[in-house]
Amino acid sequence: MTEAKHLRLAELNRGRLDPRFPDRAWREELHAEHELRMLEGEVIESERAAIAARAQTAPSDPDGFVAWFEELERTGPGQHDALFPWLATTATVDQARWFLRQEIAGEAGFEDLVALAQLRLEPQPKLELARNYWDEMGRGNAGGMHGPMLSRLAQAVDIAALEATVPVVWESVALGNIMLGLAANRRYAYQAIGALGVIELTAPARAALVNQALKRLQIAPQARHYFALHATLDIKHSAAWNAEVLRPVVAKEPRAAIALAEGALLRLEAGRRCFERYRKELAVDQSQPSRASSASPRSRTASPMSLR
Repeated sequence: MTEAKHLRLAELNRGRLDPRFPDRAWREELHAEHELRMLEGEVIESERAAIAARAQTAPSDPDGFVAWFEELERTGPGQHDALFPWLATTATVDQARWFLRQEIAGEAGFEDLVALAQLRLEPQPKLELARNYWDEMGRGNAGGMHGPMLSRLAQAVDIAALEATVPVVWESVALGNIMLGLAANRRYAYQAIGALGVIELTAPARAALVNQALKRLQIAPQARHYFALHATLDIKHSAAWNAEVLRPVVAKEPRAAIALAEGALLRLEAGRRCFERYRKELAVDQSQPSRASSASPRSRTASPMSLR
């Protein structure tokens, strides 16, 4: 049931935020949007119920909450999954391309989610989200925009060629649904902030290992820059998010602590499902865990991914 609902929601979400023009079918469009929002609410409420107990353990004082939140990097769902050291040291070209196909399909557009999340926030957290957004936008330089960086990687490894033959697993679809659903509904405003913040907290270690995999498979630096950048930049982003967003939000509204915790756990749990499914599909052998740091850049490389 969960799988079917997420797949239907993804279908309804397709093009949801795209700019378009008004036409005479606006009433029909509103009926379709009503279906989307009802299904979205059902899906997110079901996902919230699954993580509610752990979210309730979050402290409601600023110092206690930030400490609880930062601990998620170590003990949160899906953290330090065996998938990523395996990618770094062992994955073949085809396996790495399959992984990227899934990851790119589940990407909801971080900069757009931040833009939606910052609406009507207090000045201090709003300013930090603005700084984060500015970084995502390449600080005004089109070549530095993070979204197009990922698109350049997809082009470099020819992800488009996989679209007809490699389906996107529902777990990846669900991750995108959850992130968009939180950001697009103001009743989930604090959950969206928590979910975005936990991405900044937990992404660097995974990004570093994916970058190591791409380097081993001889992807050019300019093509793998997205993961190389996020392996370092998100450390700074996370520290600023925790200090300038989470702390003042909880200080002003202690009730927000549970909602922020829910958002973080929703994102981490969605990621955990993805990693487990990816390991199953890729037949990752966990009986002999890989050590990412011991792999030479060209080890286990059958043939390099060639730039187009």
